[in-house]
Amino acid sequence: MLKKSKVLGKNTSAVEVQNITRWGIWFLIDDKEYFLSFEDYPELGKATIDKIYEFEFYHGNHLHWPSLDVDVELDALEYPEKYPLQYKR
Repeated sequence: MLKKSKVLGKNTSAVEVQNITRWGIWFLIDDKEYFLSFEDYPELGKATIDKIYEFEFYHGNHLHWPSLDVDVELDALEYPEKYPLQYKR
C-alpha cells in the first residue's frame, strides 16, 4: 500500500513511504531514499501505521507529523553528525 503526503502548494516534491520495518521507516523523496530509525525517533515507533502515514512535507526538506508532534529535517537524516543533540523523554 503506497500513500503520499498531503499536497502543500504548487511546487511539491514526490514523497512516498516505501517500507515500514520493526527498525524504522524508509522514505523515497525526489528519487532519494531516507531512513528514519525508531531508535532515533521513538514516537514514530510507538505510532500506528495510520498515524505514520499522516505526515506533511514542507519546503522540500521538512517532514511533520501533526498528531504525533514529530518534526524531522532531511538535513538531519543526511548529516546526523551536524545534529548531535537529541530530545529524550
